[in-house]
Formats: sequence, C-alpha cells, structure tokens
Amino acid sequence: MPERTDLMASVSGVRGIVGSGMNPEIAARFCAAYASLLSGDTIVIGRDTRASGPLIAAAASTALRFKGISVVDLGVASTPTVEIMVEKLGAAGGIVVTASHNGPEWNALKFLDSRGEFLSAGAMADITSRALGAEPLFDGASRFGAGVANADGDAIHIDLIRKLDRVDPARIASRRLKAVVDCVNGAGSRILPLLLRSLGLDVVELYTDIEAPFPHNPEPKPEHLGELSKAVARERADIGFACDPDGDRLVLVDETGFVLSEELTLALAADFVLKEEKGALVANLSTSRVIDDIGAARGAPVYRSKVGEAHVAALMKETRAAIGGEGNGGVMYPKLHCGRDAMVGAALVLQSLAEEGVPLSRKAAALPRYFIVKEKVALKGDFSLVEKSLVKRFSGRVTAIDGIRIDMESGWVHLRPSNTEPVVRIIAEARTIEEARSLAKEAGAVL
Repeated sequence: MPERTDLMASVSGVRGIVGSGMNPEIAARFCAAYASLLSGDTIVIGRDTRASGPLIAAAASTALRFKGISVVDLGVASTPTVEIMVEKLGAAGGIVVTASHNGPEWNALKFLDSRGEFLSAGAMADITSRALGAEPLFDGASRFGAGVANADGDAIHIDLIRKLDRVDPARIASRRLKAVVDCVNGAGSRILPLLLRSLGLDVVELYTDIEAPFPHNPEPKPEHLGELSKAVARERADIGFACDPDGDRLVLVDETGFVLSEELTLALAADFVLKEEKGALVANLSTSRVIDDIGAARGAPVYRSKVGEAHVAALMKETRAAIGGEGNGGVMYPKLHCGRDAMVGAALVLQSLAEEGVPLSRKAAALPRYFIVKEKVALKGDFSLVEKSLVKRFSGRVTAIDGIRIDMESGWVHLRPSNTEPVVRIIAEARTIEEARSLAKEAGAVL
C-alpha cells in the first residue's frame, strides 16, 4: 500500500479523509475486492450518522450488487448491531460505514466475516492489495444482487441483551434508576435509549438526534463530556452514558457528575462478570493495569492482545475468555457476541448496580486506582528506531507484539503506530497523574 496519510487500511478496516482518501470509487473497489472473499451471496450494511455515510454506503451497496451479492441495508445502525445481524440472518459478511471516533472529515468501511466479526489482518491485507492495485474488479458481471431494507436490527439486539443470563430486566427496573445519554447524535442514538427504557430506566436524552451528528468532539473521553457531566448533576440522575459515533465504546458518569476514565468501563463489567463466571479476561496492550488486579482478585487468568477488536476477539476464542475488550470503553461479552458493544456494557454495569444496591461512585472507588495518559504525535522516520530507543531509555519487561510496551514496578508505557490515524500513540500509566505524565513525556522524547 502506498505511503499516504489520507487513507489507512488495517485490521480495523479502511478509513480515509472524505474526498481524497474515501470516496465512492475507493469504497466500490474495496467492496468489490471484499466480495471476492465471500462464500455466500448476502451481506448486511449499516452506517453511522456522518454526512458522507449515505453516499459511501450507496457506493458500497452498488458495488456489491454489481458483483452478484444481495445487500440487507439496516440504515443507521451501531457497529455491534450490524455484527449481530450478520449472524442472525446467516449472512456471508457485513460492512459498517463508520470512522468510529474520527471526526466528520473521515469515513471508513469496517468489514465483517460470516460470524459478524472483524476480518483477520491477512484478509484485510489481501483486500487492500487488490483494491489499490490495477486489477479490473468489475469484469464479467452476469447477475446482480438484490437490495433489501431491514429495520429490525435494534429490536433484535435489545432482545438478545435482555435474554442474557446475567441480565435481569425486572431487577434493574426495581432500582428506578435515572440516566442521561449522550450518543454524540451517532448510531447509538436510538438503540441505547430504547434499551435503557426497556430496563425500566427514566432516560434523559442529551445528544440523540441522528440528523445533527457530532455536536462535540466525537471521541468519548472525559475531556469531551463536560455537558453530560453537568446534565447528570442537574437532572439528579444515577448514571450517565456516552458512546462514540458507531456505538461500540462506552464511557460512564457517576451520580455526582464525575466522568469516569474510559478504562473503567471494561473494568467494572469484567469485575461483575467474573464474580460468577469462570474464564479468562482478555484486553489489549494499551488497557489499564486495573484489569490485571481484577483478574487476580477473581482468580481469572489475564491475557493481552494487540490493539484492535479482531485481535482481542481471536485471543478471547483461543483462551475461552468469559469477557474481554479494550480500555477505550469497549466491552466484549462472548455470550452475546465477540465484538465491542456499548449496549451490553451498559446492561452489565446496570445489573451490577442493581444487585449490589450501591451508587456508581462507590463501585468505581472500590477499584484499584491508576492514572493513565494517552497522547498521539505524528511519526517521522522509522518506528523500529523508536522501539530501540525506548528499550534503552526504560528498564522493565518488554512486550513487542504491537509496537512496544515496557512494564515497570511503578507503571508502564506503550508506544505503537495507530490503526485508525496517521499517528503514533503514547500511553503511560502510574499510581499518580504526575508519574504518568512524566512517563509519557519521557517516552515521547524518543519520537
């Protein structure tokens, strides 16, 4: 793949700057290349709410239908809803048109296999090579696929969550909880409030208008959720929920209006699940050390994967994990499906609160406390030289399966090229914010 910053292909799909990096031509070629890998003749498509979405989705659908693939169009749908519908409908695969946390100037195609899971790195590399090559991809069309709209995705997704053994809708409803919801007017804007109301919550919708996407920075990090924090306090709500544009990441706000670190979403869900379920806990290398503490406390082995949902899912299957995910707010509960899902994350947290009868602030305070710093900088030069410099600068246990992470007694640092932006990510964690910032600054100096 040529060096460029307006188009990125990885295990997370292909995303680009709308216009030069992502346009109908590029979308069509990637979808035509994807069609060649399918073993069936139906795929499911869903999208988030960014302005370019309908056009990119239309190009994707047209390309697939021209290749003889029938398309089931969910319209605006969260990424986990598309994943679930692929499996529910027995489709050969799925495509989510979303650039996730990236701003509206980006859009992307996330490709799924017949299990509703992200394609492997090898499959994505093959698709990318063909899509960006000179090979004709639309020759010899002899039949065309059908196009069908399907509006059942949200209801099916919610029903499956409500039927989980670890979710008791009546018990949650008995708590009479009140929630404020900020879905950044993205794909979670309808399904998350619907789920919460089905669990008996009084729901205040802050940003759930799919016609006006991205009223603030779409990445659900504490620094972008000031309005949600104020709304939770103002409404005297018990909890606040924020998700990213495609509804696979979840951030929590406690009853005081304090925005919890996105790292604590998986931690709280995992602690609840592992209290009664046996199995491993899987997280990526950039996830907080609190995961290791929870595993130790619950007697569960903890495994670390490369960053990216596909990598986490593969390791979860290999280790037969009870739960897994990523520290960016992504909860993966395999009894529903092996993908990040803000909705199942919300249900598990609510069930935990209902069973223990305590406020979210007390649940969060009971967890080991760490401070994590996440930064990103443009990469200039060869990243392998960065790795060598980092090993010289820090002394500790080195993990080099995805960039390089170095664990020390006082904390850890992780540097890696991003799958979703043309940057290097710097993550550092320690017992105090000062130590974490110092580690991040020292690690960043090698760049």
